[in-house]
Amino acid sequence: MKTDRHRAKTARGRGTKVAYPKHSLEKCIRIPRAVLDQNAGNQCTDREAATFAKIGFTGDVAVEISSAIKYGLLERPTPGNVKPTDLVRKIIRPQQPNDRLDCLRAAVLNAPIFSDLYKRYRGENLPDREFLVNTAVDSYAVPRDRVEEFIDAFEETLSYANLLEEVGGGKKRVLDATHVTESTSEEVTDQLRKLAKGVTVQPTDTCFVMMPFAEPLGSYYATVYQPAIEKAKLKAERADAEIFGTGKIIDQIWTGIQNARVLVAELTGRNANVLYELGLAHARRKPVVLVSSNEDDVPFDVRHVRVIYYDVRDPFWGAKLIEKIAENILSALKNPKEAILFPE
Repeated sequence: MKTDRHRAKTARGRGTKVAYPKHSLEKCIRIPRAVLDQNAGNQCTDREAATFAKIGFTGDVAVEISSAIKYGLLERPTPGNVKPTDLVRKIIRPQQPNDRLDCLRAAVLNAPIFSDLYKRYRGENLPDREFLVNTAVDSYAVPRDRVEEFIDAFEETLSYANLLEEVGGGKKRVLDATHVTESTSEEVTDQLRKLAKGVTVQPTDTCFVMMPFAEPLGSYYATVYQPAIEKAKLKAERADAEIFGTGKIIDQIWTGIQNARVLVAELTGRNANVLYELGLAHARRKPVVLVSSNEDDVPFDVRHVRVIYYDVRDPFWGAKLIEKIAENILSALKNPKEAILFPE
């Protein structure tokens, strides 16, 4: 009879297939580069590819080739043979100033699970290791005994593609380098479809927006927040600016917070009314999507919660923010505890 130790060893063996790349993007470039340099980019066997790279053909090299295929750096034109792709050619021998960086980022988006995890956190600070481990295991089914190597490869890959930046305090922010096009609130991306699976939304379900009324932030309600909420199939609501200060506003705010399935808080500018409403929402244990253009405007005691950051200097910031808010609303509906300050 096989022991548990033997079963565990077998499960970790080199023959076990995984959906994500086991190696970082930087490491996976060496074999395609060698095939380009030593074989003019023509197809060859896996063993020949290893020989061109001056490395022995081992099980780990076979896994490295598999990872390179997942990034889109190698392809299999015929069974048992590999060939460098046009993507890796532009990385190694760029012909335009942006070729290398654009193609590195395209490789990230090609990689199974890495792509989904990148999209999940783009525009946000990467969570602490503990939470990233839990997300990888619980949301993406990464085996517990492989999660550390998974996260190492993921972070190294984002850094190599210039998709991580240091923001102080040991935090790293995932840059949003996605390309966007003009879209309407009715259009739904593949990422939104994935997040919407298993989420039930009723026509009367609302998302209450806590934000300043003064410009320029006040205009974001119609141009950003309403379209984002509609993408998530909820009805957008906020307190009526015209009756602010009449004494009835607090009742309207409280009713909006109480009835909402999820809330959004625009924290830019540290508006006192927004922070007060946020406190009410957290006291009611409501899931809240936090948004800010400036990390200093996010109260210290909520910075450990997911925050969407946007940069108005990015010409596509509005479209990116609409998509990201919609994604986080759906994520909050599916996993409310991730967006509640004091989950039970």
